[in-house]
Amino acid sequence: MHESSLMRDLLAKIEAALVEQGACRVVRVSIRLGALCGISPGHFRGHFSLAAQGTPAEHAFLEIKQSENLADPHARDVLLERLEVEYE
Repeated sequence: MHESSLMRDLLAKIEAALVEQGACRVVRVSIRLGALCGISPGHFRGHFSLAAQGTPAEHAFLEIKQSENLADPHARDVLLERLEVEYE
């Protein structure tokens, strides 16, 4: 399933950023969905919520922006734009 691998990859990036920054928890995740990425913001939110259970991103606020630009070089991508973390 496309969404499962998408969420696995995203959460792996998030967890790598946590380790790199020495943080313990994710507070906010900002995502940009390309115009041709094939997933709606609502659908993405549901899959993220399920995939993040039991991870440091479980209670993070999810900010999603949907691009309408079909000519954008990232029109098929889901981009992690910003991550806000919390330190112990």
